[in-house]
Amino acid sequence: MGHVQDRWWKEVRDPGTGEVIRVKAPRYGVGLRYKVRYLDPDGKECSRGFPDRQKKRADDFLIEMESDKREGKYVDPDAGKILFRVQAESWIKGYSPNAASRQTVRSRLRSQIYPFFGSRSVGSINPQLIREWLGGLQSQNLASTYQAVLFETLSAILNSAVDDKVIHHNPCNVQSIKRPKRSPRKVVPWPEARLKALQLKLPARFGIVTSLGAGCGMRQGEILAFSPDDIDRQEMVINVCRQLRLIGRTLVFSLPKRNKERQVPISPGVLEAIDAYQEEHPPTAVTLPWDDPNGDPVTVNLLIVKDDGSVHSGDLFNKLVWVPAFKQAGLVYTKWRDGMHAMRHFYASMLLTQGISIKELAEYLGHQDPGFTLRTYTHLMPSSHQRARKAVDRVFKARKTRSAPTAPPRPQVINSLDVDA
Repeated sequence: MGHVQDRWWKEVRDPGTGEVIRVKAPRYGVGLRYKVRYLDPDGKECSRGFPDRQKKRADDFLIEMESDKREGKYVDPDAGKILFRVQAESWIKGYSPNAASRQTVRSRLRSQIYPFFGSRSVGSINPQLIREWLGGLQSQNLASTYQAVLFETLSAILNSAVDDKVIHHNPCNVQSIKRPKRSPRKVVPWPEARLKALQLKLPARFGIVTSLGAGCGMRQGEILAFSPDDIDRQEMVINVCRQLRLIGRTLVFSLPKRNKERQVPISPGVLEAIDAYQEEHPPTAVTLPWDDPNGDPVTVNLLIVKDDGSVHSGDLFNKLVWVPAFKQAGLVYTKWRDGMHAMRHFYASMLLTQGISIKELAEYLGHQDPGFTLRTYTHLMPSSHQRARKAVDRVFKARKTRSAPTAPPRPQVINSLDVDA
C-alpha cells in the first residue's frame, strides 16, 4: 500500500518525555512538500511530488493509483510524456505492411498533423486542443472528406496510446468534439461521346488505356501494370493481379488495392482492341521491385510503356498524357470528375444498365464490400418498376386494357364577387 510523505516535517521521539513529536525537517520550505510513494503493478516503486497546501491532491492521486491497479486500468503518470510524433511513428509500424499505404499516411501526418501535435506530449493533448486543430483545418477550406480522414488518423494514433497504456482515454471520443464527416460526391458517369472524344486525342502509344479502364473497370495503377499475359483467352477473363505504385521515388509492382486479386470478364471487342494494339506496340519486359523499393525484382511484359521502354508513374501519366488529351479534345478537365477513375464509373454505369447485379459489379471492380458499391452506384441502377408490374401480373392479370391516364379537369376559378353572400 502506498503512502503520502510530508517531506517538510518529520516525527521524532522526545528524549525527555518519550513521546513522538513532529519537528521541521532539514529541507523545510524547500521543494515540493508532499511525496506520494506507491508500487506499480510490476512492483516497481513510483513517486509523484505535490507542493505545499496540496495534501488533498496528493491523497486523491494515491487513491486513484491504487484504484486503477485494482481495476486493471493503471497507467504510468509519466508515460504520457512521450511525444506525439514518437507515438505516431510507433503506430505506423503496425498500420499496414504495404509501403505505399504507409507513405500516404506519413504524407498526411507531415502536412496537417505533425505541425500542430508533433512536438506535444501525448498526455497534454486534450479536447480543447483538438477543437483548435479542427478549427484550423476548417479555416484552410479543406474538403470535408479530407478533414474526416485526418481526424480518423489522429484518433487512431491516440487509440494506440490507450492500448499502450500511455493515456487513459482517447480525447477524440468526447461529446464536445463533432467529428468531421465524409461527404461522398454523387457519381455522374461520362456520356459515351466524352469517352470517344478523349480516346481520339490520346497518343496512339497510350490509346489502349480507355479499353482497359472503360471496358474492364481497371484502376489507373492496374492499367499501367497490365500485361497481355494476364488474359485467360479460354475463359475470356483478365486476371487483375498487380498494380504499379510509386514508393518515395521508386516504382514498384504490388498487389491491387487491399491486396485483392480479381477476375474481370473481357469482351471480344476489348480483346480485339488489345490484340490490334499489340501488333503496333508489342509488350516490353520491365523489371521492378515487388511491393517495396528493396523488394525482390519481378519482370512483367507490360503493354503500356513509353517509346524507350520505361514506364510512367501515375502522376506523370496524368500530367504528360491524360490531362493534355482533354485540351486536345477541347474538353474542360475537372480534377475530381475527370481523373482516370472516371472510366471505372463509366464501366459501372454501362454494366448496371445491362442488368448486371451489384454483387457481380463489386467483384469486377474489386470492392471488398458490395454495400459500398451499392451506395456509390445505386442512383445509376435502372428503374425496376416495369419488371415489378410484370411479375405481379403473372398472378393478377388485368382483364381490361388500361388506357393512358387523362389529365384531371382543371378546377373552375370562381370570382369571390360572384359568391352569394
